[in-house]
Amino acid sequence: MSFVSFGFIAFLAALIVLYYIVPKRVQWMLLLAGSVFFYAFAGWKAMIFIAVTALSTWLAGLLIGRRAAARDAYLKEHGGELDRDAKKAYKARVKKQTYLIMALCLALNLGILAVIKYTDFGISILNGIFRLNLGYFRFALPMGISFYIFQSMGYIIDVYRGKYAPEKNPARFALFVSFFPQLLQGPISRFDELGKTLYGPHAFDWNNISKGAWRVLWGYFKKVIVADRLITVVTGLAGGPEKYKGVYVVALVFFYAIELYADFTGGIDITIGVAQMLGIEVAENFDRPFFSLNITEYWRRWHITMGTWFRDYIFYPLSVSPRMLKISKWSRDKLGQAIGKRVPVYLSTIIVWFVTGLWHGAAWNFIVWGLLNCLVIIVSQELAPLYQRFHKRFKFSNTKGYNVFQMFRTFWLMGFIRVLDVYRDVPVTFRQVGTVFTHWNWGRLFDGSLLKLGLGWQDFVVVLLACGVMLAVSIMQNKGQVRDRLIRRPAAIRAALFVLIVLLIMVFGAYGIGYDAGQFIYVQF
Repeated sequence: MSFVSFGFIAFLAALIVLYYIVPKRVQWMLLLAGSVFFYAFAGWKAMIFIAVTALSTWLAGLLIGRRAAARDAYLKEHGGELDRDAKKAYKARVKKQTYLIMALCLALNLGILAVIKYTDFGISILNGIFRLNLGYFRFALPMGISFYIFQSMGYIIDVYRGKYAPEKNPARFALFVSFFPQLLQGPISRFDELGKTLYGPHAFDWNNISKGAWRVLWGYFKKVIVADRLITVVTGLAGGPEKYKGVYVVALVFFYAIELYADFTGGIDITIGVAQMLGIEVAENFDRPFFSLNITEYWRRWHITMGTWFRDYIFYPLSVSPRMLKISKWSRDKLGQAIGKRVPVYLSTIIVWFVTGLWHGAAWNFIVWGLLNCLVIIVSQELAPLYQRFHKRFKFSNTKGYNVFQMFRTFWLMGFIRVLDVYRDVPVTFRQVGTVFTHWNWGRLFDGSLLKLGLGWQDFVVVLLACGVMLAVSIMQNKGQVRDRLIRRPAAIRAALFVLIVLLIMVFGAYGIGYDAGQFIYVQF
């Protein structure tokens, strides 16, 4: 069931009405039933996968919790009888047991993800290296599998670390895994954060309903008016690399950046808005990334929950692991202190970005995309002292004008790296980017050629005006959430503006042949 469908709107309306009618103690049960109903539209096979993840992770967490509780009880009762070494040995033995449980859970679920998502990619590599002709399985990727598996694996790691006690109720944990607003494209929630509001009783609150509805409406505005309109021209430009070179590549970079932003943030707006209408707080996943001054800041603002997941569960553990510490010591001894201290950090960074690229898709273009991001970040870190001297010497570099230049630079740098998503072929992508400097066909921007890609001039005007609204709203957020200020306006003004936006979406939304108003880009991940 797509967010952008009348079926979903009807489902959501019915769920909200029932949610505030039923006794508060069973509200979370209704959410679980609604989430199962929502996910059932993905097919029974997809439901099996999410059920396996939920059940296996819940059992593993329960076993870890019970073993930890037994350890604490034993030490409390017999701690006085054991010397320091005996206590240490006992704790190490228990830790090894709980680690094994966690590792088996990770292996099962990440193994499922790897088999479904990466088997054909592995076969293609083997066929290329050994000149084989092995057949492909072509597994269908279950909806949201990367998101709910990563969310569940974060839970089991946190339980193993003792961050919080495991959830004892399997149904409550199943709701955490399957909560329907975030199934399609995240965010990747943490159990201790989402659980604060997911299971509690929620009285009807018009403020939550109003704010949530505004957020949902804003998501539809971005998705249907901007993203689903631009996908036509993006598909056209990407589908003919031999024909569309030079300035067309620049146009593709720009249009795809806007399309992806409107699509992804639009979906997240709908997710957060739906959750808020139910009284549930879901983590923010974007913080105006196009205002970033550099690529490091960009990744702190874009897909925030994914970045923090990789940081907390891969980068930090990897950078301080015993093996990495050995590599660090060897590097300091052989390569010197200056280089040696960088090796574990940069090696961990490379691994994280390799995995990040692979998470986005089982293809070389995603891996190269991840490694290019890594390269820019590492180079930027190495040049940080030079940047500091530059800013200290040249006063203009501390002005708002220079900040705008940095935003512009970051936007286009990220855009040219991201175009690997569109061409889906590494050599083709680099050749196309190269034509920006070899094919001086900039006049094509003004001779009507872009109007032959499926969009008329009226469509481009709509996109331009909609992007202007998006930019204005982002700038206004410097002084706080726009929704909060709208809520304080007279009811008549709020109602009129709400109806106006609904009409704009209905009139100017991209529907019909040539448009895909149902699928979000990040569903494929």
